[in-house]
Amino acid sequence: MLAKKFKSGLGATLVAAIVASNLAYAQEKSVAITAIVEHPALDSVRDGVIEALEKNGYIKGKNLDLDYQSAQGNTGTAAQIARQFIGDKPDAIVAIATPSAQAVVAATKQVPVVYSAVTDPVAAQLVSTVEASGSNVTGVSDVLELEKQVDLIKRVVPNARKVGMVYNPGEANSAVVVKRLHELLPKEGMELIEAAAPRSVDVGSAARSLIGKVDVIYTNTDNNVVSAYEALVKVGNEADIPLIASDTDSVKRGAIAALGINYKDLGIQTGEIVVRILKGEDPGTIPSQTSSKLELYVNPAAAKNQGVELSEDLLKSAAVVVE
Repeated sequence: MLAKKFKSGLGATLVAAIVASNLAYAQEKSVAITAIVEHPALDSVRDGVIEALEKNGYIKGKNLDLDYQSAQGNTGTAAQIARQFIGDKPDAIVAIATPSAQAVVAATKQVPVVYSAVTDPVAAQLVSTVEASGSNVTGVSDVLELEKQVDLIKRVVPNARKVGMVYNPGEANSAVVVKRLHELLPKEGMELIEAAAPRSVDVGSAARSLIGKVDVIYTNTDNNVVSAYEALVKVGNEADIPLIASDTDSVKRGAIAALGINYKDLGIQTGEIVVRILKGEDPGTIPSQTSSKLELYVNPAAAKNQGVELSEDLLKSAAVVVE
């Protein structure tokens, strides 16, 4: 009788252990994160994604297998990373910035993909609609209202008539912004002057080509430009050309002002979508999202270096004044 009870108790213990093991295994998830290049804004997105995962109980090394790789600005490398990640069959892939997102989406129709820091996901052919796409792709856009960007240019440089823009023509999000600015600026009595920088090393020379031709240089979240922003600052400081950015981290690096998204918050928003997918939601049922939280950063020292005096009104309205 005692032996029978012992065997019964042992059996129950084994069953409980197996159930617990299976439950733990079921809770283990894998997430792969890739970015086209490393710079402050995209790094903040990555960190925000990881923070959101941790807040929801997905901890690297505990119940989460997390892999991060940067393509170092090379689209060929981005494609290689995409193929590797897809072969690893993670529960979700987070693709940060347009080129990396395009590489991943082109390579899989099965693995859930969550893009982030993409200006126009439809133009980039990531999704057919910003509503629920019915595909394996969803995400968060960093699209900005360009009317507000033009207004900021006018507040910093009221007499500006010719606006220069350094950008990579091969980056879809930048091409969209250029097209839109060509439509918007003439309505304000202004004109866009383009300078192409297909590679990060081209940013300095592209900026120098604008000397004497423009009153101000505006930059969007073009990854080539942001990753080499110091080259742009050097030209702005030397030639007294005011620099206006849409990436707030660029203000810390020498732009006069930026009205932009907090990319850490954008990453957290992206991470929350990843969590929904890890918990079983179909990405095709999740509409793409945007962020409406904009912050104004200003840098008085940069303004002085670039020959601009900032108004008290602008300084008072800033969320952050970089010292």
